[in-house]
Amino acid sequence: MKKFFKRFFAVLGILILAILVIGTGFLYLSPQFGGTVSDEQNALYDQTGHHKDGVFTNYEEINMQMDCHSIKAMLRETLNPDPEVAPAQNIEVEKFDAAQLLAIPDTATRITWLGHSSFLIETAGKVILLDPVFGQYAAPHPMLGRARFHKKMPITIDEIPRVDCVIISHDHYDHLDYESIAELKDKTEHFFVPLGIGNHLRRWEVAEEDFTEMDWWDEANYEDVNIVLTPSRHMSGRGLADQSTTLWGSWIVKHDHANMYFSGDGGYGKHFKEIGAKYGPFDIGLMECGQYNDLWRDVHMMPEESVAASQDVKAKVMIPIHWGSFALATHSWKDPAIRVTAEAAKRKVKIATPKIGESVFLLKAKLDSYKRWWE
Repeated sequence: MKKFFKRFFAVLGILILAILVIGTGFLYLSPQFGGTVSDEQNALYDQTGHHKDGVFTNYEEINMQMDCHSIKAMLRETLNPDPEVAPAQNIEVEKFDAAQLLAIPDTATRITWLGHSSFLIETAGKVILLDPVFGQYAAPHPMLGRARFHKKMPITIDEIPRVDCVIISHDHYDHLDYESIAELKDKTEHFFVPLGIGNHLRRWEVAEEDFTEMDWWDEANYEDVNIVLTPSRHMSGRGLADQSTTLWGSWIVKHDHANMYFSGDGGYGKHFKEIGAKYGPFDIGLMECGQYNDLWRDVHMMPEESVAASQDVKAKVMIPIHWGSFALATHSWKDPAIRVTAEAAKRKVKIATPKIGESVFLLKAKLDSYKRWWE
């Protein structure tokens, strides 16, 4: 019996050591995790006023409730999620005909939801991608995440001949996808990213002249399109030791014929009214609405807050995003749509709820034509 236990614990020890070695190797060698911030960069970031001790901070404090009670509650919910945390069957998406790309007047704007927070925007004769995640998993490895709700995308990267701009809100895996960037880098004219994310792009061999890093309230121009990084109330990080070392934010894309707001991720806060006062009204607001929980509501809005935020930024029409593709929280996958449409009706806010792959034409959206497809 003693020999058995000796052998058992020896084998167990070897397995644990092997797992640790493989895990450490993956963590430090896999390109998935991106680049790291240097001391020189941290010194520059300290001058922004929202960076200290190597991490970026929010205008309003966030509370992630990491005490014993909340950790127990989180584990309990994770082990017992809503029975409908994911749909019972594959979601069929609308196929986007690549031959019709930019087959609209330069004065028109077509916004196509690709699921979660990914969008294909055609405007001013440009093709713009927001947070393009085309992979099946929002995680560094398939074993670390649930599969996407829809096996196919409305359009593949191969089908897109060229991209003028890629805009990234922050570096979490459901918004910045290594494989997607690797496929996009040779057909994209320029990337616009928050401070620090350039290190990821450098490691992924995106040319230095092909991306611009920006701070909150910075403005940039891509030909006749004005691009602005505005604040959000969130966090960042791709590994175990890089939490909040890169910046996060929301974005404005504006030109003579359209003014659009993309919230990225974040909790409700006073920054929305500030953005609305400075840059609104917006023709459309793409507003985060999903993957929420009372334990982390400071960094992810509840659906009712999403509607309030759309009013704060002065969006004429809102599209709820950050739902419909991945289960990153424990609520029902339909809960965001049910709650946000109810709140929009209560507040008399115009809302468009396209299917994944369905397009919205700015200023011409027939709001009553969007069916409750999730039902």
